[in-house]
Amino acid sequence: MTHAIVIALVMATLFSVVVLSAGRVIYSAMGAREGALAAAMAYSNVIFAGAAAVWLFNTLAAAVRGTGNMLLPAGIVLLGSPFLVTLSPALIFGWGPFPSLGVTGGALAVVAYYAAGVLVLFAYLLSGRSLVRLLPSLRFERVLFAQILRIGAPSLVNNVMTNLTVVLLTALVGPFGTFALAGYGMGVRLEYLLIPLVFGFGSALVTMVGTNFGAGQRTRARRVAWTGALIAAGVTEAIGLAAALFPHAWLGLFSSEPAVLAAGATYLRVVGPAYGFFGLGLALYFASQGAGRLLWPLLAGSVRLVSAAAGGWLILHQIPGELTALFAVMALALVLFGSTLAGAIRLGAWEARSR
Repeated sequence: MTHAIVIALVMATLFSVVVLSAGRVIYSAMGAREGALAAAMAYSNVIFAGAAAVWLFNTLAAAVRGTGNMLLPAGIVLLGSPFLVTLSPALIFGWGPFPSLGVTGGALAVVAYYAAGVLVLFAYLLSGRSLVRLLPSLRFERVLFAQILRIGAPSLVNNVMTNLTVVLLTALVGPFGTFALAGYGMGVRLEYLLIPLVFGFGSALVTMVGTNFGAGQRTRARRVAWTGALIAAGVTEAIGLAAALFPHAWLGLFSSEPAVLAAGATYLRVVGPAYGFFGLGLALYFASQGAGRLLWPLLAGSVRLVSAAAGGWLILHQIPGELTALFAVMALALVLFGSTLAGAIRLGAWEARSR
């Protein structure tokens, strides 16, 4: 556990240094200008200054879930959500004794939420009630770092590619103007919200697939993986279809500007029906973590990144002004992501090492 915490702190520091020093360049490349750029910097500087809280929260929660205790991490999220939802507007608009901090207040609320969660998880791990305990010794073993990174490093790369895909696509939408960028941003936010939703299934898949895989019950592990993946695909597809049919039900929560709503609606109508493939691939990624087979999730993520970036670039230069075609490329990239990973596992990707 101590080794995992050290890795989390090192990675948090790395991300903080990169974004705090180069954030303005990154957001400018994504199309942010003037007020939008200032708001992005105000939010980002606080979030990445507190990145250690985010990394520690997720690391400690994963360790607790790995012991079979799903209730505590879920309880922290459920009880913490009202805290976050209340504190955010209080700091943004200056409710009661709180100052009006604008966008910065929203970021402070997020960091405070994760920091509070870290304190609760630390208290539990130090209480002696957990199967995993924090050892006071500071002796580090290279083999333990290697074992953690063997699974953790590919997972990190996969997550970086997922976010890099969104960053690159945001940069491709940028030339279509501020309204298009805002509409796309609101639409893709719904896609981002699918990640924690599938994460709920994924937490169970990592544990159940890993337990059965370790016990030699490969057939049962695959059955668990496909069951969870198909449920996740069904849920995310239902959300995507609902968003495609009624895009303004989501977009209207954030804006009433016609041009913004038009761009966002186009995105949801084109990309929303492909959300099921995103849920399928993401759930199978978690299952592959449990099986210790992360090559194909990495390859599937690479396929999505390359196809979205290359296809988007071609659309931008060959069919300038055609935003719908760009969104179609994004949808195709999601289909390729889910179908590539599902096809690889179906054809025996999990059994390659044992042969």
